[in-house]
Amino acid sequence: MRLYLLPISTRRTLIYCQKLNVVTSDKQSWLDKGTTKAANLWAGWEKKESGWQKKVVDYGNQALKRIPYEEWGLKSIPPLTKRKEEDELPGKGKIELSFPSTLIPEEKVAELLKTLGTERQSLHKSRMIYSFIGMPISAPFALVPIVPNLPFFYLVFRAWSHWRALSGAKHIGFLLDNKLIKATPSKILDDIYSNGERPFDPALGKGGEKTSTVIDGIDLEERMVLHKSNGKRIAEAFDIPELDVELDRAVWQVEKALRETYELKEEQKSLKAVNSQQEEKL
Repeated sequence: MRLYLLPISTRRTLIYCQKLNVVTSDKQSWLDKGTTKAANLWAGWEKKESGWQKKVVDYGNQALKRIPYEEWGLKSIPPLTKRKEEDELPGKGKIELSFPSTLIPEEKVAELLKTLGTERQSLHKSRMIYSFIGMPISAPFALVPIVPNLPFFYLVFRAWSHWRALSGAKHIGFLLDNKLIKATPSKILDDIYSNGERPFDPALGKGGEKTSTVIDGIDLEERMVLHKSNGKRIAEAFDIPELDVELDRAVWQVEKALRETYELKEEQKSLKAVNSQQEEKL
């Protein structure tokens, strides 16, 4: 496998794992086979032009889009099985990690990777437990005729999703603890980030003025560094079609978060200005 660190903003980065050796169906685990079957079923429902299956897919896709991109990134990293652990032990080669050196200094790579692998472990563990607890509660919905027990299946999916993300995070920890990461600056990524389309800026999007927030060489304000069209270029450059979806989702989520933060700040400024005017009149 090969890892990628892909900055979305000045403070947020997507980690993604490219699987170089695809496992054949006869060697897949029962969990992988079940996942593949569910994906095929979902794809079949997406082709429906109408009906409850189509509505489920439409609402489901909106829900999937809101699952944090960090979770999707960790899920791309395969769980650490005993066989994989033996294959990755020192002396059998290192896992290559590509990153844009123009945005991530090489000496910061290990620290960033450790953060991405540890900061969400407790969250995924607790959410996974809650999903398991909710399954028996949602079981009575199975009594409803015709329509499947959607709440139950959703909780099953969320439990699996959190488990995969937690497993991916632990795999990162294993690689770091055993010094199995080979950090390699990528000229391709540097070129795309440097020469791609201008990233989203909430201030300019609202007709605001660009103000400098750089003090002593440190930018105090979070800014986008990736445009969604550049995500497609990255996916094409490394021949990873599925990466386009992951980057598009990540860009959408971070842009939304920055837009909401900017609008909140502007609202607070307006309220402060109104309060100041009222105080002057008194």
